[in-house]
Amino acid sequence: MPVLTRLIPSPVSVDIAAGALDNLAGLLADQRISSSGRLAVAISGGSGTALRGRLAPALPGADWYEVDGCTLDAAVQLADAMRASHYDAVVGLGGGKIIDAAKYAAARVGLPMVAVATNLSHDGICSPVSILDNDAGRGSYGVPTPIALVVDLDVIREAPVRYVRSGIGDAISNLSAVADWELAHRETGEQIDGLAAAMARQAGEAVLRHPGDCEDDAFLTVLAEALVLSGIAMSIAGHTRPSSGACHEISHALDLLYPRRSALHGEQVGLGAAFATHLRGEGERAALVAEVLRRHELPVVPDEIGFGTDEFVAAVAFAPQTRPGRYTILEHLDLTTDEIRDAYADYVKAISS
Repeated sequence: MPVLTRLIPSPVSVDIAAGALDNLAGLLADQRISSSGRLAVAISGGSGTALRGRLAPALPGADWYEVDGCTLDAAVQLADAMRASHYDAVVGLGGGKIIDAAKYAAARVGLPMVAVATNLSHDGICSPVSILDNDAGRGSYGVPTPIALVVDLDVIREAPVRYVRSGIGDAISNLSAVADWELAHRETGEQIDGLAAAMARQAGEAVLRHPGDCEDDAFLTVLAEALVLSGIAMSIAGHTRPSSGACHEISHALDLLYPRRSALHGEQVGLGAAFATHLRGEGERAALVAEVLRRHELPVVPDEIGFGTDEFVAAVAFAPQTRPGRYTILEHLDLTTDEIRDAYADYVKAISS
């Protein structure tokens, strides 16, 4: 009897541990990544630059590229600069923005990419997507999954804690995204990938249920693993459905409508997930999500990140336009502006009781 399987796109190496950067040179020397040591290392002016002095002696064959702004134009410029040399791989060293820029540039020149994350702000550290600012605002671009991932918990603890908390919001939002995917399956017949959904859901549940906080290595490990699993779930599905539902539509709407005042991605999607869960009639679940977000000092109402009620209501009304063809609780209910306002008032009461 034949055994049918499928290949799962995933990194060949994932190293999440205190002191993981000490092993970076050895990981990169793996013949599957860079046996010659010819590497292009992309850094921003922040954490990546701070670590360059520490890592450069161990990577004598590397060329270092400081990327300004981490926009689509900057990523294209990085790719063009790398074409002049023959590299084995690209290393993105820093936060989520530089990793997204490096993923895009690596895809453009056809090189494998290694993500070395210095914070845990969102699941882009291992996803097949780059989020980059462009002339129209902000766009999502499909890219290969990183060939390897390194997360040094000692470095993560030195990052601004707000960025780590943002990753918590992004991981927990998986639960709302999967619920929206299941809703679309029931209502429209959209195909759902059970393995991708299971991975994304378990990643979210692991973070939601963990009693630790950002000072705890055990919690940081679970959070990093959850963000990795979220990225792999998207690769399995072939799209962002496992980690992107109404929660992300609301966040994208905030980015587009108020580009100079948008909060961190994970802050916005966590809030969006709590509200979307309330809209689906899951009162106890919404209260639990809000409680955990509060415990990690994440926003549960928009004024905690600088948006008024009217602005949030407008963003929710606009949100379905950010992902045409995607079916979530927002498309299902098709609420008017007044109905959104009433639902939001009910949400505030429910999470305050």
